[in-house]
Amino acid sequence: MAVDDTDRRIVNALLSDGRASARDIASETGLAATTVSKRLSALEESGVVEHYRPVLDYDALGYDVTAVFHLSVDGNGLRTVVERLSDHERMVSVYEVTGSHDVVAIGKFEDTDEMNGQIKDLLTDPDVEAANTSVVLDVVREHAQFAVDLTED
Repeated sequence: MAVDDTDRRIVNALLSDGRASARDIASETGLAATTVSKRLSALEESGVVEHYRPVLDYDALGYDVTAVFHLSVDGNGLRTVVERLSDHERMVSVYEVTGSHDVVAIGKFEDTDEMNGQIKDLLTDPDVEAANTSVVLDVVREHAQFAVDLTED
């Protein structure tokens, strides 16, 4: 699907309020509500808009510990490690990366005991060659999204 500036305006309106109705988005973008509805459906079907979900404050829900894991993985085990981390309920982000490590994963935990359990699981995984863990001291910015640029001048 080719995304044009009309789609980008709709996406930007959704970023402001993910629960906005087609009528609300139409009002904000100057488009007709039927146009917004059709375009939203197309954006969803093409996968540009994947989900509508709340942004949670995990700290307020008792998940006070955020840890960043840097993993060096045996080349043959990369897929297995990434899948295992992706399936772990406390991992909120998992990335295959370039550089001195192969995987970076971010997890949210209720306490350091729970985090330590995850660290021990990683250290005893036969496919993980090395693991470095950083505990986040202060969340400065998280779950941020940005408005997409329009192509028109």
